[in-house]
Amino acid sequence: MATQHHRIVIIGGGTAGITVAARLRRAGERDVAVLDPSERHYYQPLWTLVGGGRAPLAQSVRSQASVMPKGVRWIRRAALAVDPEAQEVTLDGGGAVSYDQLVVCPGIQLDWDRIPGLEAGLGKNGLSSNYSFQHAPATWRFIRETRSGSAVFSMPAGAIKCGGAPQKIAYLAADYWREQGVLDKIDVHLVIPGAAIFGVPEFARVLDGVVRRYGIKVHYGSEVTEVRPDARELVVTAVDGSGTTTLPYDMAHLVPPQSAPDWIKRSPLAGADDPAGYVEIDKHTMRHVRYPNVWALGDAGSSPNSKTGAAVRKQAPVVVENLLAVLDGREPTAGYQGYSSCPLTTARNRMLLAEFDYSGRPTPSIPVIDTVRERADMWYLKRHGLPFLYWNLMLRGLA
Repeated sequence: MATQHHRIVIIGGGTAGITVAARLRRAGERDVAVLDPSERHYYQPLWTLVGGGRAPLAQSVRSQASVMPKGVRWIRRAALAVDPEAQEVTLDGGGAVSYDQLVVCPGIQLDWDRIPGLEAGLGKNGLSSNYSFQHAPATWRFIRETRSGSAVFSMPAGAIKCGGAPQKIAYLAADYWREQGVLDKIDVHLVIPGAAIFGVPEFARVLDGVVRRYGIKVHYGSEVTEVRPDARELVVTAVDGSGTTTLPYDMAHLVPPQSAPDWIKRSPLAGADDPAGYVEIDKHTMRHVRYPNVWALGDAGSSPNSKTGAAVRKQAPVVVENLLAVLDGREPTAGYQGYSSCPLTTARNRMLLAEFDYSGRPTPSIPVIDTVRERADMWYLKRHGLPFLYWNLMLRGLA
């Protein structure tokens, strides 16, 4: 039996949860609760720049209390299960919270264990990952220490948060080695599961040129499936099962496979045919396809957009508008069209802003400026503009 009840319960106090909570409070909702045990809130897009030596780690974190909207009930516990029939969320440590409307946005799970040897080897012998707050600084240390040999950067198969991050760090590293005059002494490898460097042709053409400029060897249709840290070797497997190869490395930046949190996979909220276990929602309304008072956005939702903070920025207003409509006895009419953006750092002072939607076509949001090319002004947007937008506007429900 639930020990407390709230009109709106939000699972997750990350980008999506805080943004939705702030917007609901601005809309006049008084009974909003956020479930999240974390004492810290992270701006994760900065971790690529931390790993590339272009930003300090401290600027990526603030206290959770400092971003929690005023008037929101912060329940500092983790969700363990959801019973959508009883309209209850079971909490870590005992007890439950019941709800009238539920917003599910706990983020994505990093499945480090799916690559044997990866987690145990992180931070040592040249092996790192910017997908960890703890290990992102090690990436920059290993980049600086590498003056010759082999460097490997990888992306796993399946959906991941910030799909461009695995290649962005490769370009930041290669540009640093170019500046240092040692790039020609380093074999740079990029292992990606797709058949193209990027899913949108207009941006892929630009990135193909970036790869050529740095002399990066791209292993298409492949992923890293095992790490041998002591030997400094990676096992690379073709995604079609056609074979494996071994790559030596002096430094390697690897990204773990990702999926919905295990408790969501086990819940009725997940799609029956989805092995990754994401919350099964209508990709436009963000409403659950079977439970009309359940909503999801951000990385844990099944909508087939790129999993980025930019997507959340467009999803959050849709979720809030539709949820409030349902509370008012109306049908949801707001629609999310799949917008996402990927700020691709292609050098230490240049960036390509890839914006696109469900159609797979570029959808630029900045008037006049041609964003389908590398630009120095877009670099300043990435380094300074987007963090300002995040902390001061988005998390306050203003953008």
